[in-house]
Amino acid sequence: MREELRVAAYAVCVRDGQLLLARWVARDGGKRWTLPGGGMDHGEDPYDTVIREVEEETGYTAEPTALLGVDSIKRQYPRRLGTVADFHGLRVVYEARVTGGGLRHETNGSTDMAAWHPLDTVPSLERVGLVDVGLALWRERPLSGHLAGQVPDPPRG
Repeated sequence: MREELRVAAYAVCVRDGQLLLARWVARDGGKRWTLPGGGMDHGEDPYDTVIREVEEETGYTAEPTALLGVDSIKRQYPRRLGTVADFHGLRVVYEARVTGGGLRHETNGSTDMAAWHPLDTVPSLERVGLVDVGLALWRERPLSGHLAGQVPDPPRG
């Protein structure tokens, strides 16, 4: 089994009752909404990562205004040639505000669209579990930066 660690930073951007999301495209072509953000480059600070990733995926310049927390996930999945990956993801979640730029879609990246969604419609979206984690951190603002219970992935349908 091969161990894999991925550290990433994401933004919860809420403006006028709407949440900024990017639509992630899976390898199998499936599409689900996610928080704008992504993997850190070696040597990069997560604060700088979230600024870079928000701009890449949405076109907006963003300023992180608060560290909401860190989410840790583990899962195993099959890899090529019959091997299995033991994946561990650390997701640093910031609150951020848009300070400039303009909404646009990413080209040649892991997302294909960016859009604002009214907060009350988010539960009905096809989305990754990170969206629920980010919103829970944003609403609850736990002092520890850690949610009491794991937020499950919504059912696919």
